[in-house]
Amino acid sequence: MTDHWFEPVAAHLGSAYLRYSFTKGTVQEVDHVVGALGLTPGSRVLDVGCGPGRHAHELARRGIGVHGVDISREFVELAQHDAPARATFERLDAREMLFKDEFDAVICLCQGAFGLMTAGGDDERVVGAMARALRPGGRLALSAFSAYFAVRYQVTAAFDADLGVSHERTEVRNPAGEAKEVDLWTGCYTPRELRLILGRHGLTVDRISSVEPGAYGDGMPTIESPEFLAIATRRA
Repeated sequence: MTDHWFEPVAAHLGSAYLRYSFTKGTVQEVDHVVGALGLTPGSRVLDVGCGPGRHAHELARRGIGVHGVDISREFVELAQHDAPARATFERLDAREMLFKDEFDAVICLCQGAFGLMTAGGDDERVVGAMARALRPGGRLALSAFSAYFAVRYQVTAAFDADLGVSHERTEVRNPAGEAKEVDLWTGCYTPRELRLILGRHGLTVDRISSVEPGAYGDGMPTIESPEFLAIATRRA
């Protein structure tokens, strides 16, 4: 498995990750994704970059089968703890996934996997692997940080206009409250870039909306919201 810069950050954060405000909108986010993807009890979902499993757990509580993958061993172990029936987890690099035609839907939310890929070509590898994991006609929900928002509003991060990557040096605390200075890199995208990337991998974009944590919806893309949510369908 290829090393990734996020692993030591996740190892330090552990369960403290779930204290951050951006993790508190899980139910609303899942409500929207279930409707947008047409999920029903018995559907089979792959959660890419599942973190500690908050979306996967909520989907499983609704009778939806979920398999979550994450590169962080710490996060996978947290996700496995008290996981509802129908939720399974595996430590796996999203760039190396080999699933094929297995899932009714794939989700990649809250800067999971795709949003943390900063090297050239890695985002393409992740999207390609997610597309292959879908059955023909299966659907994808992918969130991505907005390049417009990063340029206009981020004052504590540096934006690399060539790479489309936001870099921030910040402090994170573990469950015991111990602080650690870390570097965070986030890939940033425009709706046009998302359509091009998804289209290259056999995915038809149904819509892209402006969203923020805990406030997913169908609003048109703007420069005012921190994230975009793409809903796409794998072509037959």
